[in-house]
Amino acid sequence: MPWLFALYAAASLLHFTHNAEYLAQYPNLPASWTRASVYLAWCGVTAFGLLGFVLYRTGSRRAGLSLLGIYGGLGFAGLLHYTRAPLAHHAPAMNVTIWAEVAAAAVLLINVAGVARCLTVNAGTAAQQSLEG
Repeated sequence: MPWLFALYAAASLLHFTHNAEYLAQYPNLPASWTRASVYLAWCGVTAFGLLGFVLYRTGSRRAGLSLLGIYGGLGFAGLLHYTRAPLAHHAPAMNVTIWAEVAAAAVLLINVAGVARCLTVNAGTAAQQSLEG
């Protein structure tokens, strides 16, 4: 999971950096958004994911996986660009960064779901064994 977390964080940074640096070119984004606010948003989202990762790695597996699941889900927020303007109204680089973030988020979410499933199955097996033992 560390590599998938890093992959999503990097794809997210790429997308947010492109947003921040080309903010005026993105169609129909709020005029109140600034370069600094976009970078600050990335820091907040990533801090949330990092907290989830740290919790998972330090033994609070369920809480960590829950936060990582939410973090991964936030990667789909980039698709909201298409509620402001269709895909064709975005430059190719915009679409690439949006879809790279979405793809990396999807891979992270699939992994988080798989790990959560294994934890659930293993917990169920351990509980069954303790009842039988």
